[in-house]
Amino acid sequence: MTTSPESAAVEVSDLRRRYRGGFEAVRGVSFTVRPGELVALLGTNGAGKTSTMEVIEGLAEPSGGSVRVLGKDPIRDRTTVRPHVGIMLQSSGMPGDLTVVESLRLWAGTCATPRPVDEALEMVKLADRAATPVKQLSGGEQRRLDLALAILGRPRVLFLDEPTTGLDPESRRATWALLSTLLAEGVSMLLTTHYLEEAERLADRLVILHQGSVVAAGTLADVVAAHPAEIRYRGLRPPALVGNETVRVEGDRVTIRTRSLQGSLTALLAWASASQVELAELAATPATLETAFLALSAERAADAQRDNEQDQLRDEVTVR
Repeated sequence: MTTSPESAAVEVSDLRRRYRGGFEAVRGVSFTVRPGELVALLGTNGAGKTSTMEVIEGLAEPSGGSVRVLGKDPIRDRTTVRPHVGIMLQSSGMPGDLTVVESLRLWAGTCATPRPVDEALEMVKLADRAATPVKQLSGGEQRRLDLALAILGRPRVLFLDEPTTGLDPESRRATWALLSTLLAEGVSMLLTTHYLEEAERLADRLVILHQGSVVAAGTLADVVAAHPAEIRYRGLRPPALVGNETVRVEGDRVTIRTRSLQGSLTALLAWASASQVELAELAATPATLETAFLALSAERAADAQRDNEQDQLRDEVTVR
């Protein structure tokens, strides 16, 4: 199976997924994953990440739109696509009585060109647990086994659902290093995670979902640039600084939100020096993925609240 260098490894176009009863969990989602790229799919619980991933992985039919993995439909062309895809679910479901090495050997039998089992164990730092029954592994060790199973078939596309949940910090960083190595080898990845640091560290691009829709997408810099930095201190309210700030004052605590952190901070310090004003507890915080993520969630929650209130008002007017 070949694809041109320009082809997307994963292409999602206007994807929709409805459940029985009419609930639409995925509402027109579109994005691509390019060859050798990691895209992080982010969102709060209920945002539609799992529903989206299941369709892309070929585990569920879409209600609308289309999905292509290596140019093929992951369900109709399953026999063509599956040998080139690795999937790390939140649980592998391997029988607990099998040992780690038995689990890998069993799974290797389903792969067209599996890597050596010993190599996979070394890659995920489980060589010393090879003879241990799966049911005796810790939660973090089970996640590493899940990753070993996902990479055993030398996949060109890797789907990772919360890959480092339950891992200690050292194991999490080891997993990041392994994924970075695979990316350098040209493997394409779609990852869901609740660890924003993980997305910041690994992702080439981000797709943020809220209530089944894409609310932000792009590089980390693109997503963060759309949100202001903050300057906080105790003291007097400043005059207009560079003209793009919003200022909130609560007692003697001042918070300045700005899209030009350096310019606003420079102007603030110049004003304080010239006016002999003390800026106690001064702190400047650039926009981060966390602040952007929280702001997007809050904005969408506020939008939903306004929509609900408007619907209730229309209902009341209709009843009257």
